Amino acid sequence: MDGDWRTIIEPFRIKSVEPLRFTTLEERERALERTGYNVFGLGRAEVLIDLLTDSGTGAMSAEQWAGMQRGDESYAGATSYDRFATAVSELTGMAHVIPVHQGRAAERILFAEMVHQGDIVPNNTHFDTTRANIEYDKAEAIDLPCAEADDTQAEAPFKGNMDVERLSSTLAANPGRVPLVILTVTNNTVGGQPVSMANVRAVRAVCDRFGVPLVLDAARFAENSWLVIQREDGYRDRTPREVAQELFSLADGVMMSAKKDGLANIGGFLALRDDELAANCRALLILTEGFPTYGGLAGRDLEAIAQGLQEVLDPDYLRYRVRTAEYLAQRCWDAGVQTVRPPGGHAVYIDAGAMLAHVPRAAFPAHALVVELYRLGGVRAVEVGSVMFGPAAQHELVRLALPRRVYTQSHIDYVAEVIQAVYERRTGVGGYQIVWEPPFLRHFTARFAPV
Repeated sequence: MDGDWRTIIEPFRIKSVEPLRFTTLEERERALERTGYNVFGLGRAEVLIDLLTDSGTGAMSAEQWAGMQRGDESYAGATSYDRFATAVSELTGMAHVIPVHQGRAAERILFAEMVHQGDIVPNNTHFDTTRANIEYDKAEAIDLPCAEADDTQAEAPFKGNMDVERLSSTLAANPGRVPLVILTVTNNTVGGQPVSMANVRAVRAVCDRFGVPLVLDAARFAENSWLVIQREDGYRDRTPREVAQELFSLADGVMMSAKKDGLANIGGFLALRDDELAANCRALLILTEGFPTYGGLAGRDLEAIAQGLQEVLDPDYLRYRVRTAEYLAQRCWDAGVQTVRPPGGHAVYIDAGAMLAHVPRAAFPAHALVVELYRLGGVRAVEVGSVMFGPAAQHELVRLALPRRVYTQSHIDYVAEVIQAVYERRTGVGGYQIVWEPPFLRHFTARFAPV
């Protein structure tokens, strides 16, 4: 739209609504005690604004719902799969499209074929399930973020980049031990930061030199493409689809959770170029997920993803999406709250280590901030720090993930007020200790107690 307007206008009209329930402080305190101070255990009705994740929590469009009515539920050879596979192949340029029920299923299947005990898998930064699936196969997940990612306040435009020199050194020092290199776009762990096309090309060149395939974790490929257009020289006049297609052209495979930039509530895919690898993955898919033309999904879900992959590349949508994160980040800065700079595409990440500097890392300051945001205002966020990643955690962050097409600007204003209120009371916030944890992915189910 013409004009430099300050107000964020959602590029959609609301057609169906879901009521929110307002809880009291006493109710929220009882809920925290019941769940062992782990917000993953809260019921939806106990949460006012849910920013736990942007995975599968978005609102679907009228065209997606119409597509779901057309869903072909044939066990084999469904026409819905044809539409889904065509959408993915046209976007990625890859002939082999394997549907799965969500992104971690794509990880599980691909790693079962490619990763073995003693292997090393480099990534710009692994997120939780990726790391857990690699470690489950008794391999080592290595993070190689760029140096700029160390400073949460640096205004570097592409803090999601991989350290190419460290990648080259890792491959040179471990011949035969690196089955693949993963590049996560955008880089969720370091603040939803984008990866530049120059960095993708440089990583591709290193992989070619050592004969190692490059696989993209592309859950947020559209947001990454939009940020490339905004921040990287030579891309200002490109469309999001053109940038995305160039991105995928540099990879040998793609793992994707369609619950993010697929704009769907469930689903994902594995796309590959290698015929033999794809055949092996399909065989495992049949064993663990379903027939290759549905892969654990209903036909209606395949229709929703196929349509979502079109809608997510709309410039008006991406402009609104990224602008919303920028707006919430600016509200935080105005209140004196440090967040990862610059804002990424899908979330705002509060630097809990800076905000709760009096809470030692051993007492999990990011988790403490998550608890307090819920206790004070009913806002559910997620810890991205020592609870999630243990000693490997680079920072103590709290992620406020924005569900797609769900909340309006007034909801975001309320979240900003809650953050400011917690900041003003920050010296009274104490730490936590873990009283029980599972062997893998402890942040989902661990129980805590105040220190």
